[in-house]
Amino acid sequence: MRTDWITRAETGADIPAIREIDLAAFDTPLEADLVEALRTDASWIDGLSIVTTDQEGKPVGHALLTRCHIDATPALCLGPVAVLPEYQKSGAGSAAIRAALKAAKDKGEHFVTVLGHPAYYPRFGFTRASGHGISVTLDVPDEAMMALTLDAGHPLPSGTVRYAAPFGI
Repeated sequence: MRTDWITRAETGADIPAIREIDLAAFDTPLEADLVEALRTDASWIDGLSIVTTDQEGKPVGHALLTRCHIDATPALCLGPVAVLPEYQKSGAGSAAIRAALKAAKDKGEHFVTVLGHPAYYPRFGFTRASGHGISVTLDVPDEAMMALTLDAGHPLPSGTVRYAAPFGI
């Protein structure tokens, strides 16, 4: 696993490459379309769409954090996270996630939720959301819904996750 990945906030020039990453990483265009819809939504937060690039500056991975709420408490939703297939399992996705979580903490954010693979996201500190009294209105496996506090001084709130409108949830 490489550790020399370059991560940075997306720029306007990255938008086509991010779409290509999403289209290549997922079976349908749903995630690519979601990212585009989120980009024009009030849930978008500048600086929390992170790309991983190779040494030549080519974007190969992407992680996105957008505004959601746990009941009335502002939080962030991690996803989509995508990596070009030829770079998967190389650390490019992990680098983007770590950079996105650091950027969120630097912006004063406290809470992040993710609906994802239960064997992958705990490495970033995510734990089962239900253990904190956090639920979703989706029928998903309990272990796949996870949450993280970015600051030990702010314990995770309980409540139901409310996603941004483009998620259609």
